[in-house]
Amino acid sequence: MLSLEVITPEKTLVKEEVDIVEAKGAYGEFGILPGHTQFLTTLEIGEIRYTKEGVTSHLSVGGGFAEVVEDKVVLLLDVAEFAVDIDVERARKAMERAESVLKTLSAEDNEYRIHEMALLRAIARISVASKNLG
Repeated sequence: MLSLEVITPEKTLVKEEVDIVEAKGAYGEFGILPGHTQFLTTLEIGEIRYTKEGVTSHLSVGGGFAEVVEDKVVLLLDVAEFAVDIDVERARKAMERAESVLKTLSAEDNEYRIHEMALLRAIARISVASKNLG
């Protein structure tokens, strides 16, 4: 088993023993199983999944860091939400706003990256929320 801690500036979201952790790092998707080598990486906007006793939980994340030491995984995240807590309508509105603003900007504009990140966060939230359906 892995000891998983998921921490945001506001609170600790997860502190439990799990079978596997999957996330999106700077170089793509990765999975952590017991016995994984030590490493430290940045986390991208997207989804984190972890499985315990055959049940997979999904979190939407806004980026952060992952550290693996022995069988302990610590995820320090800017922001994170469980699939069940995501307001899909609010996420859709945020996505539409970001898309609308991006259409008026060029990639060289100072605000372009801010709105691009907002779009990516909204897409990640919608994607993770869809995992809660059914």
